[in-house]
Amino acid sequence: MDAAIKSIRPGKPSDRQHESRPAELDPAEFLTAAVRADQPRPARAEAEAAVKTLLAYIGENTEREGLLDTPRRVVEAFDELYQGYHQCPAEVLDRTFGETAGYDDFVLVRDIEFTSQCEHHMMPFYGKAHIAYTPVERVVGLSKLARLTDIFARRLQTQEHLTAQIAAAIDEVLKPRGVAVLIEAEHTCMSVRGVSKHGASTFTSRFTGMFRDNPAEQARFLSLVRGATR
Repeated sequence: MDAAIKSIRPGKPSDRQHESRPAELDPAEFLTAAVRADQPRPARAEAEAAVKTLLAYIGENTEREGLLDTPRRVVEAFDELYQGYHQCPAEVLDRTFGETAGYDDFVLVRDIEFTSQCEHHMMPFYGKAHIAYTPVERVVGLSKLARLTDIFARRLQTQEHLTAQIAAAIDEVLKPRGVAVLIEAEHTCMSVRGVSKHGASTFTSRFTGMFRDNPAEQARFLSLVRGATR
């Protein structure tokens, strides 16, 4: 069967004018906690029983000494790894500061380390997020961008979705002139299983406002992220 091959070269100006911009995310997806207080959830005992079932499935003796406390430990680890479901991204960005002395350039926080879990295999992927935004009068505390990253990372994710959520939350809450997010990560579902390609990195980016519309600002952001000393 013949396969159609599409050119990766930029189209003609007449072609590009029909291209659509990325669909916007539903604000409810990234501005509130993902788990409601009234949402039905299994009891802890049920969760621990599920872990025990998985241990038995792989062929383990769930009664041997080394595994007696494993179901409890796994559930406690889940509570920590997935705490982002119970945290509200909008609240992290809610407090801003107006004493900027007329600052009108973008703010960049580089090398925000994170670990997340792939929603396809529930295996870790980890790396760094680089976030910039151009404020309008008010700025947010620098640590808040790192906290925002952790909230979304501590949920089951794809790297593409994580990138889009971070950008959308900043765009919606802070209303800046533009947002730029670049994430680089290694996925253990690719490095320790499947094709087993250790060291392969995945890069994803999302640009809004002035970063999306101005290639020069994109290039400046990327240049600062890469850094002369890297």
